[in-house]
Amino acid sequence: MATGRLEGRVAVVTGGARGIGRSVATEMARAGASVAIAARDEPSLAATCREILAMGAECLPVRCDVTDQESVAAMAEGVLARWGGVDIVVANAGIAGPTKLLHQMSLEEWRECVATDLDGVFLTFRAFIPALLERGKGTLLAMSSMTGKRPLVGRTPYASAKMGVIGLCRTLATELGPHGIRVNSVCPGAVAGPRIDAVIRQQANVQGISEQSARDQFTAPSALHRLVSAEEVARVCVYLASDDASGVTGEDVNVSAGVVMY
Repeated sequence: MATGRLEGRVAVVTGGARGIGRSVATEMARAGASVAIAARDEPSLAATCREILAMGAECLPVRCDVTDQESVAAMAEGVLARWGGVDIVVANAGIAGPTKLLHQMSLEEWRECVATDLDGVFLTFRAFIPALLERGKGTLLAMSSMTGKRPLVGRTPYASAKMGVIGLCRTLATELGPHGIRVNSVCPGAVAGPRIDAVIRQQANVQGISEQSARDQFTAPSALHRLVSAEEVARVCVYLASDDASGVTGEDVNVSAGVVMY
């Protein structure tokens, strides 16, 4: 089962039941980590946990809403009670948010996206940093996006939150570096799957173009002329969490098939 890259380590992945989070959780388990997965969708949470257990790895499923500080605190308490510590925290939980022009969206729509995609990272990291400080080492990873580095029409709250994640990670890397804790963000491009399909439909609608034209906006600028897979993103997360990346901190690592190169 294990490749040994993360052997003996404990990893936490929020939004770990589906999509990128599920791939991150399973790849970290495959690399030897014990994995806690946190999400709101209990059926998907249970299914992903069964998959990890079938690989021969330890898994703890925890229902958690990353916008609720009490829920996050309870999740962290459960993880630390189970394993006595943590080595890797992946703040992956997020939502796409509305696809509308800024002046057409409500404050509630704006706040829901920012609360999940940015505040959720803050709450997740805050809950585990004391344990990492006590241990004197560890890795924090947050899921940003290439949209945190370039515009995407109709997605201002998402772009703002994802850019905020990059700023959060760079600053936190500076704060925690003297304590042996590395902090990085990962910036996926458009990831193949149901979520990007929905985004493409919404982009086509808001721009008044065909779905194929909207899809081309994601693939045409790519050096590889394609979307990326969740597994490709997950493998980068495993690398960043491993000792192979011991000198990497404060970075925002692109996995965009060459759409973004900065």
